[in-house]
Amino acid sequence: MNAGARGARGDTLLFLHADTIAPPRTDVLIANALVHSGRAWGFFKVGIVPRTPLLSLVAFAMNARSHLSGIATGDQAIFVRRAVFEAVGGYPDIPLMEDIAICKALRRFGRPVRVNARVLTSARRWQKKGAVRTILLMWWLRLNYFLGTDPGVLARRYGYVPRAR
Repeated sequence: MNAGARGARGDTLLFLHADTIAPPRTDVLIANALVHSGRAWGFFKVGIVPRTPLLSLVAFAMNARSHLSGIATGDQAIFVRRAVFEAVGGYPDIPLMEDIAICKALRRFGRPVRVNARVLTSARRWQKKGAVRTILLMWWLRLNYFLGTDPGVLARRYGYVPRAR
């Protein structure tokens, strides 16, 4: 994400996961949200596709949590003014929970603006390991991150294989 930001030319950066689809006119939605709110960063509401009753509830909970806490997940397409991104030092070099870490840093510049248009993210993760099991794992990972567990340990529990440098 930091490499992408270095290569980008615009004054606003959008971090969109490969398995997430942005709504039409995303650029206009972001520009309007930042201008009208006067805020420096934000995120979109999320929908999970294909929709199921349980995954619709998951998306509702993600949206409510992010709205209340000001902490978005990467699935919610975080966007930020370049100057603010640079002021916080970009994304931390950690293998998991980098979205939470950058949101915490960005909150120093104020609360995020939430775009009500939805990005649509793939249900693949929930389908592969089971929705309930994935929900419980994500809660466990977030709790342990907030309790100070090393993100590398959490990433291995999540199933990431550390990449050679």
